[in-house]
Amino acid sequence: MLLRARQFEFTFPRPALIMGVVNVTPDSFSDGGQFLDPDAAAAQALKLVGEGADIVDVGGESTRPRAVPVAEAEELRRVIPVIERLAGKIRVPISIDTMKPAVARAALKAGASLVNDVSANREDAALWRVVADAGAGYVCLHMQGTPQTMQADPVYGDVVREVAGFFAGRLGRLRDCGVTPEQIMLDVGIGFGKTAEHNLQLLAALESFTRLERPLLLGASRKSFLGKVPGAEPAGRLPASLACACLAVAAGVQLVRAHDVAETVQAIRMTEAILAHKKCR
Repeated sequence: MLLRARQFEFTFPRPALIMGVVNVTPDSFSDGGQFLDPDAAAAQALKLVGEGADIVDVGGESTRPRAVPVAEAEELRRVIPVIERLAGKIRVPISIDTMKPAVARAALKAGASLVNDVSANREDAALWRVVADAGAGYVCLHMQGTPQTMQADPVYGDVVREVAGFFAGRLGRLRDCGVTPEQIMLDVGIGFGKTAEHNLQLLAALESFTRLERPLLLGASRKSFLGKVPGAEPAGRLPASLACACLAVAAGVQLVRAHDVAETVQAIRMTEAILAHKKCR
């Protein structure tokens, strides 16, 4: 299975890719306000690459529940200087975490190679055409509602079946807009319009999504539902985050989005080493 993101290509099976998170926001649920300065954000990105990140995901608008939307000009002001500082300095893809076509276009022009789109439930195709024109990688994430409404009262008849159906429909829409399958990754959207029970059901069923034959990305790092199981605050959710990451890799997930890159790399590489010996028996 091939994944293309502009000049970057990844062929699976291969060791899972780690996407390191750099939030250039004042209000993200985990690290809001830590990297508002472009130099600080760029330094954090370089640190994550040094720890083993295969992709750096830069975001300028929080998508936590009930987050206040950010104006396009402000989002551009936050993320473009960071991407410009990183482009040419790092040899891994830069991802722009955005819902706005203009921000995606500017980020790709500045040196990004991938668009992480939490609003893939959109009907407007403008962002998809930006991705197609640039040949960029694209993360198609499932969300019920918007960041402002998604956790009000998420309801599903069968969350696993409905998310799989959403992906099947979106793969067709993306193809119609000129985005090839090789550009697309799928993210079940842990915490995006799901209760803790929905999240656990999706984690337990990750292997079923491999039938769609596209790389799967898991973004469970530090999410609030993790605190409901072991009772930890965001800074104390690393063990639960690692449990999700390791389970995901064992289920066939190819990319893991993480705040704690060094720890995630170590846990996943050990998981892969164990799995390799299991297959040899």
